[in-house]
Amino acid sequence: MKHLLTALLVGLAPLCAQADELAPWDKLQFGADSPISIFAMLTALSFLPVMMIALTTFTRNIVVLSFVRHALGLQSTPPNIVLIVLAVFLTLFVMAPTLERSYDAGAKPYLAGQLGPEAAAQSAWQPVREFMIRQTHEDDLRLIYGLAKEPLPASVEQVSPVKLIPAFMLSELKIAFQIGFMIFLPFLIIDLIVAAILMSLGMIMVPPITISLPLKVMLFLLIDGWGLISQTLIRSVG
Repeated sequence: MKHLLTALLVGLAPLCAQADELAPWDKLQFGADSPISIFAMLTALSFLPVMMIALTTFTRNIVVLSFVRHALGLQSTPPNIVLIVLAVFLTLFVMAPTLERSYDAGAKPYLAGQLGPEAAAQSAWQPVREFMIRQTHEDDLRLIYGLAKEPLPASVEQVSPVKLIPAFMLSELKIAFQIGFMIFLPFLIIDLIVAAILMSLGMIMVPPITISLPLKVMLFLLIDGWGLISQTLIRSVG
């Protein structure tokens, strides 16, 4: 529940940062058990998938796991739901320290009545923004600001959430494809070797995938591939 409230406040922070005139929060009755708070938490459920993709390393994890499946030559094994659940828990493992800091800075004071919704959202957004800045390449951030025809901010505090989020997602995709390329190489070499051997033996009618698939699966098991991939994804965050 606390992570749900944290996600809600983090999702509200970019909207608050872009608004010149905010709603009259002081006239609304907020609280841990108030109808408005309960309604807001239920509404946050519909935004969690978008926020998970846009504000965390989920994109990197699921793209790399998809690369692994395609590199092995498996079309539907493991199933999509298995890869998604694994990517979600790897994301939660990596994001746990950031979410804890976000909860302590925003959601916890809000529940204690020490901060209003706007201030709590801004406070909860700070740790998430710092994490995203660390994972975003400067070239991607410069690209987004260039497309908006605006100069690059002089400080981190001046970076707009509307521009940080697409730059962060571009960086995540770039990192995921870099890792995926390194994963593809050894399996591609196995496919080429098997195809060359079959060609030299005159076995043209035998599909190379018939021979290479069990070899790739065996190699992947011998090196504990899933463990190495998970380790790589976690350590790539730094």
